[in-house]
Amino acid sequence: MAISSSTILPASAKTNGAATREGYEHLNHCPKTMGSKCSKTEPDNDDLEKERKRKLLLAKQRQIARMKAAGKIQAWWRGTLVRRTLLAAALRAWMIQCWWRTVLWRKLYKRRQNSLKVYIIQEQAAVKLQSWVRMWQCHQRYCQVCNAVCILQAPKSCFTFQTSDVSQAQYGGAFNQPEFHIEILSI
Repeated sequence: MAISSSTILPASAKTNGAATREGYEHLNHCPKTMGSKCSKTEPDNDDLEKERKRKLLLAKQRQIARMKAAGKIQAWWRGTLVRRTLLAAALRAWMIQCWWRTVLWRKLYKRRQNSLKVYIIQEQAAVKLQSWVRMWQCHQRYCQVCNAVCILQAPKSCFTFQTSDVSQAQYGGAFNQPEFHIEILSI
């Protein structure tokens, strides 16, 4: 059943053509009795409470979603910082390892150089000793030959050599001058 404005408006409003607030106040007030068929224009307290709870629930859900998003962003940032820190630490460790390997390589190189120097000095000393020994041996042999020549060149009155033509032909020369060869071997 439709209610027309002509039936609800007071007579004064109908005649003036303008509705005043006082004329409509009776529409907003509806008795709360059972069986009342008037339409409610204002929500009651239960509806307001439900709407308020729904808004609070939505606000809490939004707040929880924001907190989760903020937590994800913070976790990502902390992970980024940790990875950055670990990368920097790994780079520093790598630099220290490279430096230490260089130090060890230099020590090994110096040790090899010193070993090589000692080896060269020992080899040179051994070669020099061997040359001195050979020189001394040659000198000893030379002295022995010189002594033998001196004995052989003693005045002819002391020793008489009997030479035959056969011995001179066999050795290709006279025996009055001794021959000797000295070989000096060098390594």
